[in-house]
Amino acid sequence: MRPRTIPGSSGRPRPLRLLGDPVLAEPCREVTAFDGELARLIEDMFATMYAARGVGLAANQIGVPLRVFVYDCPDDEDRRHLGHLVNPRLLETGGPLVRGPEGCLSLPGIEAGTPRHDEAVVTGFDVGGEPRKVAGTGFFARCLQHECDHLDGGLYVDHLTGLRRRWALRAAAKAPWAAESAR
Repeated sequence: MRPRTIPGSSGRPRPLRLLGDPVLAEPCREVTAFDGELARLIEDMFATMYAARGVGLAANQIGVPLRVFVYDCPDDEDRRHLGHLVNPRLLETGGPLVRGPEGCLSLPGIEAGTPRHDEAVVTGFDVGGEPRKVAGTGFFARCLQHECDHLDGGLYVDHLTGLRRRWALRAAAKAPWAAESAR
């Protein structure tokens, strides 16, 4: 039996892609090789997420347009959910639509009340190609929906309308990192 390691402990943090980077706006490709390269990517994603103090990270947020995300996210009862999904698909959402604070590592420092379903189920595979099904409620359901959006080329600001959307985009344009992401 292989000894368990802490996710990300053998990975290296990679630079985050920020709002305006084209890789964030394109749907990601399916993973076809479940190999050592995929395992290294997942380790680097965990290391990047932890370094940035996030609760989830999609591969395109580090410039890799593949359908992979990692998470270390609590739910509303403060239960920890730790894992990754390869080729995930949002299978179902349910429960009430809840407007809650949401941020993103690709829009650092900007948060907005974003509507999300209170329940979500995502299917996919683990790093070894074994099927996985992950269900979440509350904040963890929000995380699952958020990461699936990334892999489809979306950001949480795409769910905002009116003043909330204008405020978030205006704040992003004025953010210290905005000039860096325009390069």
